[in-house]
This record gives sequence, C-alpha cells and structure tokens, in this order.
Amino acid sequence: MLVAPSILSADFGYLARDVEAICEGGCDFVHVDVMDGHFVPNLTIGPVVVDAVARVATKPLDIHLMVQNNSFFVDLFAPLAPEFISFHIEEEKHPHRLIQKIRSLGIRPAVVLNPHTPPEAIEFLLEDIDMVLLMSVNPGFGGQKFISSVIEKAKRLKKLILQKNPACLIEVDGGVNDENVKLLEEAGVDVVVAGSFVYGHPEGIKEAIASLR
Repeated sequence: MLVAPSILSADFGYLARDVEAICEGGCDFVHVDVMDGHFVPNLTIGPVVVDAVARVATKPLDIHLMVQNNSFFVDLFAPLAPEFISFHIEEEKHPHRLIQKIRSLGIRPAVVLNPHTPPEAIEFLLEDIDMVLLMSVNPGFGGQKFISSVIEKAKRLKKLILQKNPACLIEVDGGVNDENVKLLEEAGVDVVVAGSFVYGHPEGIKEAIASLR
C-alpha cells in the first residue's frame, strides 16, 4: 500500500517540520488539499505555501484540487512539478481537455469522485488518466468519519480499470486508518490518504505510516 499523508492535518505553524516528518517517516507522496471556498465550504492554501512545502519535501507532491475553474488552478500549481494533479469530475465541463493539459505539463492527471458519484461516470476517461481518487468522506474538511460504501465502489472501479487501463491507480481519501486499510487493499486500492490518523497517532508519524503500509 502506498501512503500519501495529507498536510491538511499538519501544524501550519511548523509546516516545514511536519512535511519533513512524513517524508522521513516513509511516506510515498505528500498529499496537498487545495480548497477555494466555492466548490467546498473551506479555504486552504495557495501556491506560495505549496512552494514552501515542495522545497522541503523529499517525496513527490500529490495535489488534490477541490476548486472551481480547474484550469486556472492547474496553471498556478504546475510550476511546482507535482507528481499528480487531481480534479473533481463533478466540477469540470471538459474533463478530457483538462486531462490533456495536465499531461502536456509533464504531470500525471488524476480524477476525483465524490461519495455519490459512480465509477461509471469516468469509464471513458480511464484510458487517459493515471489515477482515480475516491472520496470516502464529503470533501472540504479533515477528520471526518469513513464512508464504508467506498469499499464496494472501489471494487466496481477496479473491474473497469482492469478492462480499460490496468496501470491506473486507485487512491482513497477520508477517514482512513489501520482498521479499514485492509478492506481497501482487498478492494483493489493502491494509495491511501490519511491526515489526522498520521499526525495524531499516539506512537508517532513513522509508526502510523508503517501501520497503513
């Protein structure tokens, strides 16, 4: 299992320290939640802060856009050379065009599905993307309870991926912990995002990442 801790749960007063801690603790990606206060009812960080994260991170960035006007935000964050940029299918009128744009910038494109959105909604995009992010909470805030129906959803998505693009990864974000991660693995999930579980683990960040892996 690949692990992408979300810096949304970091202490932003000591952000460099907390980014370094997850990288040294063995994470695979640094997950960055970008919220604009319009698509979701929360406002997080922009390119100035993410640039600071990129300068101290020794693992690739995984940027998750929860925004309106996706193309504008892709232009803002592309210079930071993240591994992935993911956008919500619910907000994008021309997803295939945006996928092509992200890839042309040397970034791996990914699509996000909200809890209510079926995997079949992106069936004809799967051949063009490198990852699908399934939300297992409603987007906008950290620390929410895991929505268990994502397990069945991941299984359905895995079947489509095996037909269309076996190299495409499945990522799950929201309420992930060392109890439900095994169910996610069995459903075919490749990457898990965890914020409060990692940063709030009683035995520390390294142990939290190891338990998810």
